[in-house]
Amino acid sequence: MEGYVLGPVRAEGADGGRVFGSSKAAALFALLMTSPGYRCTRKEIAEVLWEGDGNAGGRVDRAISDLRKQLGREIVPQGRSGYCVLRVPEGGSDLHRLRAGMARAAGLSPAEQFEQIGTALGGWDGAEPLEGLTGRGFRLRREELRAELMAAVYARMNAAWRSREEKWLREETEKWFGRAPGQSPVFRFYLLAHEDLPERRREQLIGRWTERNGKPDADLQSAIDQLRGVAHRSAGTLLPPVPDQLPGSKREAIGQEELIRGLVDAVCAEQDAGNLALVLISGMAGVGKSMVAHHLACRLRERFPDGVLYAGLNGFAEGDVRPAEPDEVLDGFLAVLPPYTTVTGPESRSKALHSALAHRSVLIVLDDALNARQVVPLLPGDGTCAVIITSRNDLVSLQSERRVTFRKMEPLSEADALEVLQERVSPKDRQTYDRAFRELVRLCGRLPLALTVVARLLAGGARPVRTIPALVREMEQERAKLDVLDLPQGERSVRAALNCSVRVLGDEARLLLWQLAVHPGPTASWEAVMDLGRAAGEATRTDLALMELLEANLVECHGERYGLHDLVRAFARQHARPGPDGETADIERATVRQVLEHQLHNVRACDRVIDHERTLPVGEPDGVTVADPAGLGKAMAYLDEEYATVQQGIRLAVGQGIQRYALLLPMALVTYQWRRHLLGDALKNLHYAVDTAESVASPVDCAMVHRMLAGTKWRLGTYDAAVGHLRRAVRLSAEDRSEEGRLSLARSLHRLGLTLRKQEDWAGAEEELCRALELFRELADPVGEAATLNALGALHHDRGDHEQALRRCADALEAVERTAERSGLADVLFTLAKVHLSRSERDEGIRLYRRACAIYQEQENRPSEDKARLLFSDVLVSAGETGEAVRELERVIVLRELMGGAGVREIRERLEGLR
Repeated sequence: MEGYVLGPVRAEGADGGRVFGSSKAAALFALLMTSPGYRCTRKEIAEVLWEGDGNAGGRVDRAISDLRKQLGREIVPQGRSGYCVLRVPEGGSDLHRLRAGMARAAGLSPAEQFEQIGTALGGWDGAEPLEGLTGRGFRLRREELRAELMAAVYARMNAAWRSREEKWLREETEKWFGRAPGQSPVFRFYLLAHEDLPERRREQLIGRWTERNGKPDADLQSAIDQLRGVAHRSAGTLLPPVPDQLPGSKREAIGQEELIRGLVDAVCAEQDAGNLALVLISGMAGVGKSMVAHHLACRLRERFPDGVLYAGLNGFAEGDVRPAEPDEVLDGFLAVLPPYTTVTGPESRSKALHSALAHRSVLIVLDDALNARQVVPLLPGDGTCAVIITSRNDLVSLQSERRVTFRKMEPLSEADALEVLQERVSPKDRQTYDRAFRELVRLCGRLPLALTVVARLLAGGARPVRTIPALVREMEQERAKLDVLDLPQGERSVRAALNCSVRVLGDEARLLLWQLAVHPGPTASWEAVMDLGRAAGEATRTDLALMELLEANLVECHGERYGLHDLVRAFARQHARPGPDGETADIERATVRQVLEHQLHNVRACDRVIDHERTLPVGEPDGVTVADPAGLGKAMAYLDEEYATVQQGIRLAVGQGIQRYALLLPMALVTYQWRRHLLGDALKNLHYAVDTAESVASPVDCAMVHRMLAGTKWRLGTYDAAVGHLRRAVRLSAEDRSEEGRLSLARSLHRLGLTLRKQEDWAGAEEELCRALELFRELADPVGEAATLNALGALHHDRGDHEQALRRCADALEAVERTAERSGLADVLFTLAKVHLSRSERDEGIRLYRRACAIYQEQENRPSEDKARLLFSDVLVSAGETGEAVRELERVIVLRELMGGAGVREIRERLEGLR
């Protein structure tokens, strides 16, 4: 892909697809390209592209579909959870190249910076970013991009001045002074480049500029004073020696340029306003906080003429190293800030620091803080100083009392993590072992410390590159993973780093961390976390323990869900055990039971809403919080969010042989899986369930599992296998003569008849369906009666007996309309539509198709909606309603992309033929 947003918007995919101008696809590309992480929610897309229109959902889907069509699925992959994502290849856009080039320029010599920034700016000639795109959302982004571009222009001017590129600077500042004469940096460099101007002319320019734009800022005033021959320095600036305590660092800030640039801007804005700038960088152990603080301080160093102070606070140091006392740090700071003081006591020393910094502009770096108590005495008073603080804790009390620019660091993106891992690997080896490197990135959880350890192993010869596949296999074992990520002599160790975070926790927080590691993951809701506490005793304050873990960055919070980084999980399971082996085993059993009981009752609560006809032997909830989804949409949304966690819960139940949950969780989840077309998962889960059911369940419940397994195989098109399970369900149901057993038999016969029809065994299908119909009528079950009548109607339609089909479907419609069963109603309407079309009653058929499609969509039954809309589109084409047929097929594309993308190309080809 090649994309452009720093002028007129355009992009071209690898296969030649293009978006450009002010089209909605181009606007969507520009929106994603200028959003954090190149991703937006559908709601955000609607708000920017269709400002003020609250009903733009369908148009959003079409815009995403058009963009994916032009740029390819690799660039615009299938989104989940309401997000649209753009995967931008390295160097794939002018904005990407600008930012990468500016990042590479940091730390270079002025001459190298001049060349590097010139390359980063490319051929940008001052054009308006996002040219042609309108609306408030794009106006704001245009202003931000313009500011970013101008910052790069100013940086190149500064590099040119420092490297004496006089001719270039003279020409460039003349150009920009004509375009943006009011910009302070432009005027500053214009004056410096034209230092040979006659004094009178120079003073006229300065006077006119000041009259129009106000008092010069510090940088411009410094340049003016320099040209006037005034020995300028900031108020209170000390004569040498100026402290510069920042320690060296050779680590490159891979993947952190956006964070560092944003913090530089925040500090500069506070300083320019005459305020103290407080920056707090937090994050889990090993995420790179100290490295970012170092690079940030290097970028800011020139803005603080009175020096840089640094203190390592040892808040989470290894071994017996204790956290630094504020008194000790104050002594070190005051020693290099004359006039020297001999005051004693923390309060007096803190006041002395305030006095020493009152008229100075100093940058202070406080690395690895334990808590706010350690930091507050070391902070300056009001003024133009700045403080950069790093901590594994969020220092919430400091944030509540002070104006703080707070940033929580996250693990790297996959691309940046690969760059860290492969920094010293040859291009040939990168290509040869590409898959293994990506697996290592996953196993390291994209954590910089872990990646650095593995990179050091490879670079140092301890692990030849050819052994990477074996290293992957070793790290797949949870117990071995932390051993691999531990260099000798304590040089770098993920285990040691995490131990320093965990050892300062309170008992309840430590226990909850271990319970979350026992939880199968990947995430848990707040209610699920609170239920974990009940396994440890009613007196446990789980809410406070969770807050402590969040503030310590040992638990990740995304939206309203909580989870552990994979390395934290591995560490906690091995090294945060709550007691001796026997006691730990008891708590683990209670924790696992609590997790699975919470999942079962909440999945069942949703299943009751989705399929209120089914009964499951779940029983009443015991000591767990159960959701009460208000309607089908809420139930499906809840399961969308919980699905990955419930899947892991089923694996946990099967792995530990806990039969109750290995049987019931797959049964409670299956209708949701059918509607979301998650058939592979359903098949695997139900195989576990049927094995369990055969040994522990009643005949009726065992028959139900076989019906579910048959229903899954039926949807996969393996009808022979489905028939086998249904005949087993019939036999099991016949063993129970109760009303429950007869209902099970009716349902089994109904499903068997449907499947035999698919095999074109029409006589066998009719026989089983008639038996089912008789039982449903005896049991006064109108839902089952309607479903069976509808199946008989479809069977007659297959045979070409349209009159009999119409009578059966009419009876089915009458029966289902006596119930609240919406899915069954849609099935009947769908069959009726086909019958009416076969009778050449097209208008009635079209009306019924519309109703059926609307209900399937309302019920979030994606496979049935897909099938109905695809057939409906053919009917519309034959009726000459091409425009409506196009809309139906566009919806089919959305549905198929939501179900994994199979068959999308075929529908696109149909669409191309209609447009």
